[in-house]
Amino acid sequence: MKRIKLTVAYDGTKYCGWQYQPNGVTIEEVLNKALSELTGEDIHVIGASRTDSGVHALGNIAVFDTETKIPPEKICYAVNQRLPEDIVVQSSEEVDAFYHPRKCNSLKTYEYQILNRRFPNPVRRRDSYFVHWPLDVEKMQEAAVCLVGEHDFSSFCSAGSQAEDTIRKIYEASVTKDGDMITICLTGNGFLYNMVRIIAGTLIEVGRGAYPPGHMEEILNARDRRMAGVKAPAMGLTLISILPGKKPEPLLRNTNRWIDYSLYQAELEEKRRVYMVIHSCREEERERMIVRTAKQAFRDGAEELWVREENAGNGEETAGPYHLCPAASGDLQGWKIIQKTDKKALTHPI
Repeated sequence: MKRIKLTVAYDGTKYCGWQYQPNGVTIEEVLNKALSELTGEDIHVIGASRTDSGVHALGNIAVFDTETKIPPEKICYAVNQRLPEDIVVQSSEEVDAFYHPRKCNSLKTYEYQILNRRFPNPVRRRDSYFVHWPLDVEKMQEAAVCLVGEHDFSSFCSAGSQAEDTIRKIYEASVTKDGDMITICLTGNGFLYNMVRIIAGTLIEVGRGAYPPGHMEEILNARDRRMAGVKAPAMGLTLISILPGKKPEPLLRNTNRWIDYSLYQAELEEKRRVYMVIHSCREEERERMIVRTAKQAFRDGAEELWVREENAGNGEETAGPYHLCPAASGDLQGWKIIQKTDKKALTHPI
């Protein structure tokens, strides 16, 4: 048995999204059928990004397990012969049995395209959203910069989200114009339900003058979906790529109006240890901040997270599923340790 990774591109116009739906055809359904016919097995792919109805992709990732004798790098050629012309597998390769596309560090990049001109262009009707009133790209870019960093993106998340936490980190946010096409580009470690489309809808409001650019930060800090703009239509959104996450930096500072902490990760590879220094934090944010940091540290390979906080008690405490145990006295006084409890090397079942 081997695990195969596919990079998949598709025009999502006529599909009901990625994930299987009982009331319409989906990308996942079509891939499962084609791969099952190719291998003679009952194949069920797992996608990295479960894009919505009408959303496109140039580089979504999917994996499946198979016993086929077809060379992994040839599977893309073979399965493409069985796929419709609006779904094309760009590459195929064997990956480690532990690899799971939704349980690994990754950088996702989305683009939202806005056709900003007097009349629609029928050639671009499938992959862009037509807006006839003039949009101020400079103001849109000024507003987009507010999104960069680690924030709670509740204001940009639709109801019905299954996310455990609404904190995400945006590494890059830009708004550019080429001719009459405006492109909103966002790169982050993950995105909430409808997050990019709501951000796009809000930036359009900034571009037409309904909001000043600085209002974007107010919307972000409100943590209230009612504060943001409408959700932009699906046809303008494309998942560009899903790439391996960045290597942990030796020193990382995360700060916003709610939290301020530093991570020292220079000993991650040698000692499997990460240090977290909490400079300030609102009480209601403290537990989920620690839990989120611990999960990320353990995902990066750490076995221990050491936590230090000014004016904190010295006793044992809990944060979500984790226990914070005081370190030994002496130079380590004031530190608390969270140890990774489950050290089993389990594969992620498909």
